[in-house]
Amino acid sequence: MEEDNSEPNSSLEDDYYAFLNVSRDAPTDEITNAYRRLSRLYHPDKHVDPANKREAEIIFNKTKKAYEVLKDPHKRAIYDSVGIKGLETDGWEIIQRSKTPQEIREEYERLARQREERRLQQRTNPKGNITININATDLFNRYGYDLDYDMPNSYPAIEVSGMAINQSIEAPLTSRNTSSISGHLSTHNGTGQGTINLTNRYTLSEKSWVELGGGAGAGPLLLFKAFRTLYRRTFAQMDTFVLFGNNGIRTGIDATMGVNLDSGSMGYLTWRTGSSSSMTTSFVKDTETYNTNVSVVFGVPHSHLSFAFAWKRKETKMKIRTSIKIGTAGLTIEYGAEKKVSEQSTVAAAMAVGVPTGVILKLRLTRASQTFIFPIQLCDEPLPSPVFYGTVVPLVIFAVVKRFIVDPIVNEQAQAEKKRQKDTYKSRMAEKRKEAVAAVNLMSVAFARIRSEEESRRGLVIISALYGKLTSQGDPGADLSDEVIDVTIPIQCLVKDSKLVIYESTKSQLPGFYDPCVGEDKFLYIQYLFHNQLHQTTIQDNEPLRIPRQYCTPMLSSQRPSV
Repeated sequence: MEEDNSEPNSSLEDDYYAFLNVSRDAPTDEITNAYRRLSRLYHPDKHVDPANKREAEIIFNKTKKAYEVLKDPHKRAIYDSVGIKGLETDGWEIIQRSKTPQEIREEYERLARQREERRLQQRTNPKGNITININATDLFNRYGYDLDYDMPNSYPAIEVSGMAINQSIEAPLTSRNTSSISGHLSTHNGTGQGTINLTNRYTLSEKSWVELGGGAGAGPLLLFKAFRTLYRRTFAQMDTFVLFGNNGIRTGIDATMGVNLDSGSMGYLTWRTGSSSSMTTSFVKDTETYNTNVSVVFGVPHSHLSFAFAWKRKETKMKIRTSIKIGTAGLTIEYGAEKKVSEQSTVAAAMAVGVPTGVILKLRLTRASQTFIFPIQLCDEPLPSPVFYGTVVPLVIFAVVKRFIVDPIVNEQAQAEKKRQKDTYKSRMAEKRKEAVAAVNLMSVAFARIRSEEESRRGLVIISALYGKLTSQGDPGADLSDEVIDVTIPIQCLVKDSKLVIYESTKSQLPGFYDPCVGEDKFLYIQYLFHNQLHQTTIQDNEPLRIPRQYCTPMLSSQRPSV
């Protein structure tokens, strides 16, 4: 089961902007107009019936509270920073009324840093990876033996040729000091080595930090790192080490300068000294849809040019990768894919074909902060047979595992999470439902008046409006389910001067609405008349809406989403 890191359901927490139906950057006069509009609907003095008067008083108090917070720059700054809880949190009484909204936000950030420092002592950040090298060349090389010789053993020999384990743990001591301990252990063909390092990073300012440490392994080791932001778009970092080994003292320096060329683009220049000195120039472009990396390395003893491209498919949580590397050490072409199978887990597979490296299948599993890597050497030469099987077999295995193991588990977890949310907020949902019913009841007089005015001017008349878990176009006679509510009256009451404007936020916060299906994807469907022509539109829960609009779909027949 995945660790639950979910936040409380936003549709059940009061959103003052959504309730008043104003944008988050709305000026004070727009907020005042929205408050006056709702006051005409819910002010207790507008209702004579005692029951309606009590219901109106409850909703009017909520309207008044939202207005009082958003009209006050100081309260609004607190609300924008941390929400309602910020207005109720102890410690805000220290903020003087003379402070500006920006100073309030800075004060909140200071208090947040203090709380963070108190939590630092209890927090670590473990990271690690395990690499297991597998030699499976006997799967394909065995068929290349000359027929004059005896065939090898009946079963191919597959062996673990090497293993490497890296592990690190951070221990934040204060907001400026972070200590870490890391270890590395590796073995290959019976020969192994290990190192352990202890470092401490001290943050000098928002623009710079230094790190000093030491370690042991092949000999005593001293480490020093420094980082500095030079200009708004430029930074520099230097890593140095001194190793006191059996063969004498070894030193090395890595110096890197990075430049932010534009949004998502970085250029790097790296100079490395030591046993393998080199000069590297690289360019990285990262966007929402792709990532590309080009680098040129001039070094001793080898130089190379490499290009890598990754196509991001956000809707399927997948990345398709390809790369090519050519240089004095040979040529390598690599292609593969990465798939996020759950909130904390990612799997990846890549096929590397090159000279003289041969054919290597790389498998990777990432779970939270732990990574398992399996490089499998299929063949020492770039033959088509291992390339084919190394590509097809992982795809088939992944499809089978995903279909019969991963998908059922993920679906079960999703259903369990929805049930947990519904059980957790059951009483809160009942309150919201009761409040919505009361609001709709209080809107009846305003609804009749607004609709009559719109009909007389051939304006915007709401025929039907549904909100909740809508599926597809279906029979207009379909009954409403528990996960869909009729919001025709609230929507009509939002119409002003033959226009309907709903801002970008969850519709469940609007007066007369509530969330009928916590944890599910929700839609708002509206069927309306404008200039006596029938139209319809369907939008997602957080999508803004303005009607009438030219691209709304005219209805040729009476249809609406099924529920």
